[in-house]
Amino acid sequence: MKDLFSLRVDEASGVGEAQRLAATVSRGLGFSETATGHVSIVARELASNLVKHAGGGVLLVTVVERPDGPGIELLALDRGPGIRNIGESLRDGQSTGGSLGTGLGAVRRLSSVFDIYAPPGAGAAVLSRIWAQAPKRTLPLRPFTVGAVCLPLDGEEACGDTWVVHQTAERSLVMVADGLGHGAGAATAAAQAMRTFRAHVERGVAELVAVLDAALRPTRGAAVAVAEILSRRGVVNYAGLGNIAGRIYEGEDVRHLATTHGTAGTGTRKTHQHTYPWPPDGLLLMHSDGLASLWDLDGYPGLRSRHPSLIAGVLLRDHRRQRDDVTVVAVTHAQAKP
Repeated sequence: MKDLFSLRVDEASGVGEAQRLAATVSRGLGFSETATGHVSIVARELASNLVKHAGGGVLLVTVVERPDGPGIELLALDRGPGIRNIGESLRDGQSTGGSLGTGLGAVRRLSSVFDIYAPPGAGAAVLSRIWAQAPKRTLPLRPFTVGAVCLPLDGEEACGDTWVVHQTAERSLVMVADGLGHGAGAATAAAQAMRTFRAHVERGVAELVAVLDAALRPTRGAAVAVAEILSRRGVVNYAGLGNIAGRIYEGEDVRHLATTHGTAGTGTRKTHQHTYPWPPDGLLLMHSDGLASLWDLDGYPGLRSRHPSLIAGVLLRDHRRQRDDVTVVAVTHAQAKP
């Protein structure tokens, strides 16, 4: 994933703006006119729902990637009344808000990946992914499904947070980095962390964090954490410097992952690898300190089993601190669709 655009939609004029933004992004990725039309319909319906049913909300438009080409992820988040009868709302052609009669059923039909979390009285989160072309059956296996949100502080164009995932059939490596402060200087540190990670994915997590520490010395520094999931061995190796938070969920149980106090780029601390069990139904969550730490998935019945992008989006919606950049990454075992 990369290039996330956030649009507040509080009135009818925002619906057209959302539609134009999504179409512009899709054309820039080489989508056909037909596929761009599908993206526009989905963006229109999601934005319309934000206005009509919730009095406003946020539409996140993200470029997503896979080996055979790019796609677009649309994530609509609101704090409205939720949906009392999701089955009824997903009937193709059903529209309780008086739109053109397409509604969420059409969103689901036009999406390569679709998911929804909208418990009554607790807001709604709706996910749509649309690929530029149909998936190839010969694509290499990606063992995990990843969802993430990464946004700058309101008013800033540059984001001082970043995240990246490297996957093979044997191993998945996840990094979250938070450049100190916010703005251009923090973004420079985060970008250096991403470049360094990509150049050293063959290393173990503690060694990789040490390499990041050295590489970030010309910058203002960053908090960093790296997780290595070895699903066939059933373990997660984890190392970090600073206040990147990590959790592993297994059913109702949760493990908080340990990091070392300090800042990558100062060279003052030696990092240690910590190893944890990785269950068959595991969920890995990592986030920067732009997300408040006192959240609990127990307060979201059923969210644990939804698409990782929905998990990340709901946590962002409800627990974002407003004074910093924010990143939330969620990883689960691969689902039926990429």
